[in-house]
Amino acid sequence: MTILTVTARGQVTFRKDVLQHLGIKPGEKIELDLLPDGRAALKAARPTGSMAGFVGLLAGRTTKVATIEEINEATASGWAGRK
Repeated sequence: MTILTVTARGQVTFRKDVLQHLGIKPGEKIELDLLPDGRAALKAARPTGSMAGFVGLLAGRTTKVATIEEINEATASGWAGRK
């Protein structure tokens, strides 16, 4: 069991071994779930992604412009498991 000390400002510093165990690197966020019996569950917060983050992800990576027919064919092939 790891014991941490709370500062006068209500802050806690996690030891390096605890962060490594959780898979948390500097600059990443921690998710804390408060449980009804006074306990808490702690884990690394992983980004879920959003459409806003997806839009423009590939912008500028190619100069090819596909026609709607080419896009439809590629989509149908992908759903059918063909490459």
